[in-house]
Amino acid sequence: MRLGVFTVLFGSKPFEEMLDYVVELGLEAVEIGTGAYPGDAYCKPAALLSSDKKLKAFKQAIASRGLEISALSCHGNPLHPQKKRAEADHRVFTDTLALAKKLDVETVITFSGCPGGDAKAEQPNWIVSPWPPEFSTMLEWQWRERVTPYWTQAAKAAKAAGVKVAIEMHPNFVAYNPESMLRLREIAPKTIGCNFDPSHMIWQQVDVASAIRALEGSIFH
Repeated sequence: MRLGVFTVLFGSKPFEEMLDYVVELGLEAVEIGTGAYPGDAYCKPAALLSSDKKLKAFKQAIASRGLEISALSCHGNPLHPQKKRAEADHRVFTDTLALAKKLDVETVITFSGCPGGDAKAEQPNWIVSPWPPEFSTMLEWQWRERVTPYWTQAAKAAKAAGVKVAIEMHPNFVAYNPESMLRLREIAPKTIGCNFDPSHMIWQQVDVASAIRALEGSIFH
């Protein structure tokens, strides 16, 4: 196991200054944001994919300090009911897969996403209770019409890139606890797993140790 840090925490520092600071802290790995919610202060996939020179300099800056990239992170909502928003986050995801392949990074981290409650919705609908019965109906619609189709195709794209997708369980998205995470993982168990952030369990009053045991074999990052 290696200890690392999510570098968006230091987004106000220049890239190489941030890397030096990480080394000073005694850490060995960096998780780097590539867009969507984390932003792309240190890593703009489109720019790196279009320039071998920039890509080589990026890799060298990290490797020369004895660091490794543990994951690229593009936490977004590709299931957003607003088409432009969903397409933008999906584009970041696909660019991140392509970049991970170029960088030999095995893991891409993101959220599961959350659609609306029906085809006419304009905002995400996070459903956590089966009653009244219309909420159960909406939840099944979400998984049948949005979640399963999207992640079936996304998992195929990730597999083709040689990358595993680590879903960060987070409230307001369809995979937010071990039960919903395992349901999502059933779509592609060799490709879809979990990025385990204990803090999200704590504020949902989920016992962290129990969650880890429930997700045995599913935690990718």
